[in-house]
Amino acid sequence: MLMLDPEIKALFSPHKSLFNQIMNLSGDVYRELENRRTQRILLNGKSYFLKQHFGVGWKEIFKNLLQLRLPVVSAKNEWQALQRLEQLNIPAAKIVGYGYRGWNPATRQSFILTRELPPHHSLEDLCRDWNITPPAFGLKQNLLKEVARIARVLHENGINHRDFYICHFLLAEKSLHTTHRPLLYVMDLHRAQLRKKVPERWVIKDLAGLYFSSKDIGLTKRDLLRFMKEYRNDSLDLILTKESAFWERVKKRGDKLYQRNNK
Repeated sequence: MLMLDPEIKALFSPHKSLFNQIMNLSGDVYRELENRRTQRILLNGKSYFLKQHFGVGWKEIFKNLLQLRLPVVSAKNEWQALQRLEQLNIPAAKIVGYGYRGWNPATRQSFILTRELPPHHSLEDLCRDWNITPPAFGLKQNLLKEVARIARVLHENGINHRDFYICHFLLAEKSLHTTHRPLLYVMDLHRAQLRKKVPERWVIKDLAGLYFSSKDIGLTKRDLLRFMKEYRNDSLDLILTKESAFWERVKKRGDKLYQRNNK
């Protein structure tokens, strides 16, 4: 299976395997693991990001199955998640190509090609010094509300991210000084899961990831309460009355992640 934007397809030879040509592209490598590579490439003077999967092997598949987790064996997860986010009007990378080859899940090769995003800042980098140099009140509140809104929309529509950390939110540079809703892109969806309804344990895992990754940026108790109110889109009194056990589980898991990460 292979799908490619016509403008991109026209740049390759029609006499050779299109899949091979794309898998043989080379550019600036941003991340490389044993079975996966992400690189920035130039095509006809425009920048794109190419994520390539080379097969995870049976060992990784069995490891995930023994842990009662569905293994990620191709770029299909990210392709489906990005399509769903576009339907929900949640900013993310624009897909211009996707393909896979092979029936064997252990050796299946695949790729996803997306347009490069406009200039942006990772929330992890942007918020790193907030504990020392607090940001403008309006910027912090707008970002807090938008992260909570995105989390709510994802979870209400059956999507959990699985790597839901602030480093996977990118703020468009043009939104640095906006007084309106900031433009936040959601990234790294290769492990995302799509269902009719997200099980509570996966909701907790996502929210705990956000809590863990923001523990050192100087958020106050009032900030956390604002997040909860925006995430539930409900009265804070009702949330604190009916959901205290749920949010305590989120905090407990986030604290555990933090302790493990700082050992």
